[in-house]
Amino acid sequence: MPERTRSEVQVGWIPPPEGWVQVQTDGSVLSPSGHAAAGGLVRDCLGRCCAAFACNLGNCSITAAELKGAAVGLEIAWEKGFRHVELKLDSTTAITIMKKRSDDDHRHGLLAQHISNLLNREWIVSISHVYREGNQAADFIANFGRNLTFGTHHVDVDIHELCKWLDYDVMGVSQPRFINI
Repeated sequence: MPERTRSEVQVGWIPPPEGWVQVQTDGSVLSPSGHAAAGGLVRDCLGRCCAAFACNLGNCSITAAELKGAAVGLEIAWEKGFRHVELKLDSTTAITIMKKRSDDDHRHGLLAQHISNLLNREWIVSISHVYREGNQAADFIANFGRNLTFGTHHVDVDIHELCKWLDYDVMGVSQPRFINI
């Protein structure tokens, strides 16, 4: 088997095109307890946060947490009237389930069907993977969700730690990552 070549790339936040918003989401599960949370934010092309949310999910799988975060992020974008949306998350498994648009995966069937229904609305949604280094703000919010009561909550974007990640993104701060090429 040939050896894989690895290359270092710089990873940071990439804004959506003008007229679009970006929904960044993440899920988080603590091991071994299984305590799960999800979170995310909706940002415009200038990096401004239009909305942020966090969910304390109790116990579930990481894939369920990632899917729940994506579903809530899409719901918020729709409710706020955005019709051109980039959905970015760092779970390739969740992305595969969403792009299949079916409920074949019985463990996540209800969530997958809900997301499929959201995607079938009258809007344009692109779904893509982002490395975790480019998703730090959503990661922070997802982890923050474990500190909240069970359910979904609006997150104040003035939280110091969140402001830090948002500022880093707008300034173009990037982090190195080694990827297979």
